[in-house]
Amino acid sequence: MFKNILIPTDGSALSEKVVHDGAALANLFGARITGVHVVPATYVIHYGEIGPFDVRSEKELRELARIDGGKYLDRIEAAAKSAGATFERVLVESDDPWRGIIEAARKKNCDLIMMAAHGRRGLSALVLGSETNKVLVHSKIPVLVYR
Repeated sequence: MFKNILIPTDGSALSEKVVHDGAALANLFGARITGVHVVPATYVIHYGEIGPFDVRSEKELRELARIDGGKYLDRIEAAAKSAGATFERVLVESDDPWRGIIEAARKKNCDLIMMAAHGRRGLSALVLGSETNKVLVHSKIPVLVYR
């Protein structure tokens, strides 16, 4: 049924649960797994009362994000290998994670996106928004939401 499952990760505990169940699903269908992590394309350094000033350069922040993203993708790769699934890693730069996820799924010919929903409700859901909701709204590829 599914041949290539995209599993986005942000390193959170909930996305880690998706990794293991996504690997089991891939095993069930004989599908490959494409793991994706989205890092910011731009880094804004705040001054004074507006926000904390980070003395690290944009280059350093970008490198730290890539290192963390690599670690998150290592976890998906380990789960894929454990399930006997073929794995491909994708590290995307985008200021909109949902766009990066959808674009990665499209470019890698994925036929399912399996991702976590943090389950925010009420005002926090409206104010913070949800990358999962944005993927659901904009994706032409089926999305399996894990809670």
